[in-house]
Amino acid sequence: MTTTQPTPEVPVSDTATTPREVRLVSRPVGWPQPTDFELVASEVPALADGQLRVRNVVMSVDPYMRGRMSDAKSYAAPFELGKAMEGGAVGVVEESRAEGFAPGDHVLHGLGWREVAVLDAKAARVIDVDAAPASAYLGILGMTGLTAYAGLTRVAALKEGDVVFVSGAAGAVGGAVGQIAKALGASKVIGSAGSPEKVRHLVEDLGFDEAFSYKDGRVSDHLRELAPDGIDVYFDNVGGEHLEAAIGSLRLGGRIAVCGMISVYNDTEASPGPRNLARLIQTRGRIEGFLVGDHYDLAGEYFGRAAQWLADGTLSSRETFVDGIDHAVDGFLGVLRGENTGKMVVRL
Repeated sequence: MTTTQPTPEVPVSDTATTPREVRLVSRPVGWPQPTDFELVASEVPALADGQLRVRNVVMSVDPYMRGRMSDAKSYAAPFELGKAMEGGAVGVVEESRAEGFAPGDHVLHGLGWREVAVLDAKAARVIDVDAAPASAYLGILGMTGLTAYAGLTRVAALKEGDVVFVSGAAGAVGGAVGQIAKALGASKVIGSAGSPEKVRHLVEDLGFDEAFSYKDGRVSDHLRELAPDGIDVYFDNVGGEHLEAAIGSLRLGGRIAVCGMISVYNDTEASPGPRNLARLIQTRGRIEGFLVGDHYDLAGEYFGRAAQWLADGTLSSRETFVDGIDHAVDGFLGVLRGENTGKMVVRL
């Protein structure tokens, strides 16, 4: 991965040996800095009954993790200072004291940010890496894809023929949203991204009908040009100017599913809200925020459909990789800067 600016080294403990983990050592104010993290040797306890020892092979870095670095009250507990952070990971079982898990199995679990994890077997799921690469279970076949599906089908109540707009469309969730919307019958899908290369990727690789760079003029102007009759659904990953523009383009009965607002995650002062909320009265529009954790009952339905879509080419995914736990923080900061196309994955 290439970065837009030099990144200082993450401090490394003098005693660091393999296996290692990344700990949060100070709560970021504004943009996180490498000095907010420390790479240290892990303490790997002996297994208790019902536990697994897993050597991670890939781990996820995601925008939502920025919120857990703050101690402000939120929907998830903050990361603890001085302890390894958490996140999605896939690893190989090295030792098992749990029925149904054997050494050599690949499992999906939530103890990323470390090279070796000891966890309760009930918090892991065996996956088939012959059917899809391990990294796919962190993205299109995991929480990323389910987020897109739940947001479109349940929160935004997508209907055949709808015009759909998605921000952050070249990211992991955004790219899935556009493709799934087309698969479910949207008449037009429009995406915004941060560079001409990403715009081309949306149209040429992912099948978006239209796309634009939000750095090239006002979002509202782009929407009026590309959707002159308005939009029915907006899937929000960005907030800010994008949300205001989407409200301005809503058709009668339009729906907005708020998944994330990455444009404000690192703000140190409150951001102004959309100035045109009164338009929701005119359009009878609806805005609803959601968390994928509230919609896990859709997982079986989604994974079944996703497997078919992947097999017939309806659905594809792009990934951006960084290598080594010593570059995991680089990967996370890259996500916040928009350096990834598709899912950002750390190979361990």
